[in-house]
Amino acid sequence: MTPPRQRLSKASSRYAAARESLRERAAPRLGIDPRALGVFRAALALLLLADLLVYRLPGVVPFYTDAGVLPRSTLAETYPLLDAVSIHALSGSARVQAGLIGVAALAAVCLLVGYRTRAATGVSVVLFASLYARNPYAINGGNTILVVFLFVSLFLPLDARWSLGGSRRSGVVERRICSVGTAVTLLTLVSIYAANAVSKYRSDAWLSGVAVPRIFQLGEFTVGLGPLVSDHAAVLAAVNWLWIALLSASVLLVVATGRLRTVVALAFVSAHLGMAATMRLAVFPFVMGSVLLLFLPPGAWDHVETVASKLPVPARSAPRTARSDGGRSEGGVGDGGGGDGGSGDDRTGDAERATGSSPPTGSRVRRGLRVGATLLLVGFFLALVWWQAAGVGLVDLPASESAGELSEVSWSFFAPNPPDASGWYVLRGTLESGDAIDVRDGGAVSFDRPPDAAATYPTTLWHQFGFRMKNAGESRYRPVASYVCERSDRDLSAVTVFHVEQPVDPDGPAGEPR
Repeated sequence: MTPPRQRLSKASSRYAAARESLRERAAPRLGIDPRALGVFRAALALLLLADLLVYRLPGVVPFYTDAGVLPRSTLAETYPLLDAVSIHALSGSARVQAGLIGVAALAAVCLLVGYRTRAATGVSVVLFASLYARNPYAINGGNTILVVFLFVSLFLPLDARWSLGGSRRSGVVERRICSVGTAVTLLTLVSIYAANAVSKYRSDAWLSGVAVPRIFQLGEFTVGLGPLVSDHAAVLAAVNWLWIALLSASVLLVVATGRLRTVVALAFVSAHLGMAATMRLAVFPFVMGSVLLLFLPPGAWDHVETVASKLPVPARSAPRTARSDGGRSEGGVGDGGGGDGGSGDDRTGDAERATGSSPPTGSRVRRGLRVGATLLLVGFFLALVWWQAAGVGLVDLPASESAGELSEVSWSFFAPNPPDASGWYVLRGTLESGDAIDVRDGGAVSFDRPPDAAATYPTTLWHQFGFRMKNAGESRYRPVASYVCERSDRDLSAVTVFHVEQPVDPDGPAGEPR
């Protein structure tokens, strides 16, 4: 008769073999090349630094202090939950806000070089989520997507290649790292595209081919090459259909392998670069492009390394590659490689089962942490999918929830109903003499469409803030008027903020400003 301990050992061995077989089958589609992880880590860190230093730091006073357009009292009244959870809402001082931005920048630098990668990622998640919560009007969908991928990156071995933390690893690097963490990361992006595709198919504007031409008539969004292509409605209509087709093919990012997967990933990257060149979308296209790098298979990175090796740079010895069949990594579910702060591997437990000895308490704790991390990550992914399904109308929300902010932070991006009116702001200042002037230039107040609506917003943050504020109540505009009045170099007794809209169609303005 087989002893119970031996039967348990055999069952554990069979489970380990089945798990390994499943991992090897899933690796070509749900695994990530370590080189992709290294490049993604660097791209993510550069995006964080750009968002902090280019957008947030110059806008500290207007957007993140009590002297700005959204003081903490207004935030608490409008978004009490965000006010309660945001670290940045603990103080209305510009020095404190700048200090927190400095800490976030330091964490981003650590992430860039791969030093204490997991800790740096965790600090970045907390500080960026807090920063965006402090002023939810000064963000767009790209910022929330950035925070989501920062969070799931906690479960990835971002220091697998080209990092200071990589020096603590073994010299052997897997061709593909496959874990629950890699699967959730890839599937999260595909779910965003899939939800976007569903929202497009539920839109008359998109299915009639007029959505993109109409979007390019929104002068406040078009920058760079945007104004040049806005007059070519036929070309933009073709872009409309190509984007729908590409979104519909997004499932190929995980279903396809090899060259087809590379072609689809690069097609999405090209589309996002086109968005960046024509529209004011802040970090959104760059966030999406960075995540798409994770889908490139080993063959693509082999080609990149071949090209890079021909460049005149000092040669370095590359880590030895273990296998090329998409084999397993050494790490647990949350790490994939046992790197910086990782969960380690499970070979100790396998040896203990083989010898029939009881695992030590430390091993049980680590195993419990791995299981807990897996459940947390899977639960987060399922909640994210449910939230997106609700955003495109596939899932009904309770009335109290559907009346909330879901539509404001949806990732559908100009769908299902893209804006049909271009908007801008008019700031009418009243002088001590009673005369009215345009606060921007001191001239006469005019509600006509400006030659360049995008230029009426001094920065990208002002554009994001203005776009999200356009339907806000009068009470939310009072801090904006007070800020403008106090910063003006003219003797103003009052400032009135007007949001003006003009209907547009694919061929341009279609009515009078209102």
